[in-house]
Amino acid sequence: MKPKNAVKLKMLSLLLLIGILISSFFVSCVRKNNASGQEVVKKSNYYVAAYVWPSCHHDERFGDMLWPEKTGEWEVIKKGDTRFEGHYQPRLPLYGYGMDNDPKIVEKWIDMAVDHGVNIFVYDWYWFDGGPLLESALNDGFLKANNHSNMQFYIMWANHDVKRNYWNVHKFKDDTSLLWDGAVGWNDFRLIVERVIRQYFKQPNYFKIDGKPVFSIFSIENLVEGFGGSIEESRKALDYSREEVKKAGFPDLHIQWNQGGGAIMSEEAATRFAEKVTDMGFNSVAMYNMGGMNENYLTYAANSVKIREQMDSILDVPLFPCVSIGWDDTPRFPAKGIHDVVHYYNTPESFAALLYKAKTYADSHPEQPPLSPSMLGTNG
Repeated sequence: MKPKNAVKLKMLSLLLLIGILISSFFVSCVRKNNASGQEVVKKSNYYVAAYVWPSCHHDERFGDMLWPEKTGEWEVIKKGDTRFEGHYQPRLPLYGYGMDNDPKIVEKWIDMAVDHGVNIFVYDWYWFDGGPLLESALNDGFLKANNHSNMQFYIMWANHDVKRNYWNVHKFKDDTSLLWDGAVGWNDFRLIVERVIRQYFKQPNYFKIDGKPVFSIFSIENLVEGFGGSIEESRKALDYSREEVKKAGFPDLHIQWNQGGGAIMSEEAATRFAEKVTDMGFNSVAMYNMGGMNENYLTYAANSVKIREQMDSILDVPLFPCVSIGWDDTPRFPAKGIHDVVHYYNTPESFAALLYKAKTYADSHPEQPPLSPSMLGTNG
């Protein structure tokens, strides 16, 4: 995903399964003993959603250009190297370097996720040069997995820009020129709306809130840019998508603003942000790696809580908390080192504590849908 002040973690093919193992308590367990001494698990109705960066397969449209070894971004991940003592690189996936568009591989990930409390995958979904990118992970991997009905999913339209050397610095070196512009106009937007309704919203396990398919948008800045910089025209586009969804038989569309970043907003910026959420008609705001960048996970986590508290105080729509396992994108960037990695106190215990804070936040907002996106892998 596009970095703001900091980049956020997403689940790269359940690469870091420790996040899922810890998150099980967040959604489904409060353990106690009954009168006979037997352990009882009290299940909650929380949804925990893991973001999926669907890059580990060969893309038919642009794969040869991006990752010529035909293994998607595994090509880059395997080149990760240790930059400091104790640095865990390269990372070895629990189930090996399987393709994320292989349904047999995805079946294992679904089982692992569901068994440990993660019950929604949020798939990054791309549209560049008039067509989709990296769709096969969802179309051929997830939706063709025999157990896919055990897991819900929804789409985050990852409409950010992409520089040439962002996804494969080993091939493009220092070429920072723009490969794709994420902004689209009316023609592409209509095609996008038709495609996601037909291919995804109609799936029985597509995640819905009050019967409304949830559609998340990553870059509101690019959304507005695509409609001439006009908030009003952008609102017309979102209203158009609502009408098309209603025509397809749904009560409405739940449109989610996906807010990334890592800093407390000024009072002026916070006011503008809240006004845009209202003026554009968003139904909710999801958070995306809100910890910023700090070597110390405890500082990183405390910062994310402060940012969440500020956003909660200014928004009139539901805010869904986000928890991240940390940050390490060094395989993509050979020049990065120890100061660019969240590593001090980055332990399962620290992650569990931050999950508990997110659950406490969710418990204190019983009026809003019980959803919490989490970051359990690396970025897109």
